[in-house]
Amino acid sequence: MATEEIFIPDIGNFDSVDVIEILINIGDSINPDDPMLTVESDKASMDIPAPHSGVIKEIKVRVGDKVKQGSLVALFEKNQTSTETPKKQPNAKKEVEDIASKVALEPTSLVPEPPATIKPIERPIPISESVLAASGKTSHASPSVRKFARNLGVNLNFVKGSAPKNRIVTEDIEAYVKAELSKPRTDDMGTQFAPIAMPDIDFSAFGSIETKSLSKIKKISGANLHRNWVTAPHVTQFDDADITDLEAFRKSMQKEANKKGVKLTLLAFMMKACVNALRAYPIFNSSISPDGENIIIKNYYNVGFACDTPDGLVVPVVKDVFTKDVLEIAQDLGNLSNKARERKLKMDDMQGGCFTISSLGGIGGTKFTPIINCPEVAILGVSRSSMQPIYKKETKEFEPRLILPLSLSYDHRVVDGADGARFTTHLRAMLSDVRRLLL
Repeated sequence: MATEEIFIPDIGNFDSVDVIEILINIGDSINPDDPMLTVESDKASMDIPAPHSGVIKEIKVRVGDKVKQGSLVALFEKNQTSTETPKKQPNAKKEVEDIASKVALEPTSLVPEPPATIKPIERPIPISESVLAASGKTSHASPSVRKFARNLGVNLNFVKGSAPKNRIVTEDIEAYVKAELSKPRTDDMGTQFAPIAMPDIDFSAFGSIETKSLSKIKKISGANLHRNWVTAPHVTQFDDADITDLEAFRKSMQKEANKKGVKLTLLAFMMKACVNALRAYPIFNSSISPDGENIIIKNYYNVGFACDTPDGLVVPVVKDVFTKDVLEIAQDLGNLSNKARERKLKMDDMQGGCFTISSLGGIGGTKFTPIINCPEVAILGVSRSSMQPIYKKETKEFEPRLILPLSLSYDHRVVDGADGARFTTHLRAMLSDVRRLLL
């Protein structure tokens, strides 16, 4: 056995390149053209092949070292009895240029397609994000790692490298695949927005913590809210309604409502006003068909309302609002609210909604952006009313008026901004003049 030295071959017009991966260990048996280490320039990365067969005795480079043509890589014992014919060393300079040009065009297409006579192995793509591309991002990985990623159907743009300079190694791809396969799968994987993974932080390192389980309602509603937010492009139209006269009328009706055992709240009037606006602008009383090709206009008017319970948010639905007066609506609101607090709501109580109202007036706040309750296309947020000085042209004086903030979120795929403004303007007119509301 004779000990020989292995040097870096011609790598082109580079003063030096970085060693980013060592692919051999002391004692390894190598064959000609086996990759020994991976180097990276500012243009591409490439594997340095073994010139002969033998056994590695000593490695002279480390990850992070800068090397150039002629740098010593390793010592190995060459088998003198071997009758092998050494393969011709590849032109490393040309290989770097070829790889660099391919990387510039497509970072993950460095291995040629199989011959037409060989049928490629059908591999399922296990990673939902792999169908998306992060434009402008360069993934630093060796050719062997890129091939490994392609075999698994992984887009390197979504893998975070753990090696120096964020370089991706095999272990990073394995960890990424394991993490993705542990996520719940649905029938529409690959068609939804793919957010980056949330970092796993040990908060106990910063102080005392307490862990509590989410309620079942919050887990379900949380998943639905996330789906609705990323599926429907939200736009929120803000407006103010003068409800001074409406509030005076509501209070005058309270005694009559009490006789019937009904608590007459502003929400009952809000539902009546919303149905009036829905009839005037039917596009708000619609849903997009599942194939996204049509809009389904509904000829019924069921209005949901966000109800806060100790277990989380639920949305009961008042049915056939158009056919009911405000006292009947208020009675339905009371019954559904009680059932929600007592955890007695049935599925039918929360289905069939056309439009939703989320009222935070009893808590506080000025304005907010409510999330659409898909497949509905709009939701109205109501904040706390307050007395404000409003200038009256007729008297040329400021008058104290009770102003109600409105926040209308709508699906911009269906509703245009002009219609959003028309809807809130119509709604404001209904609330400002109780006579119109009761027509």
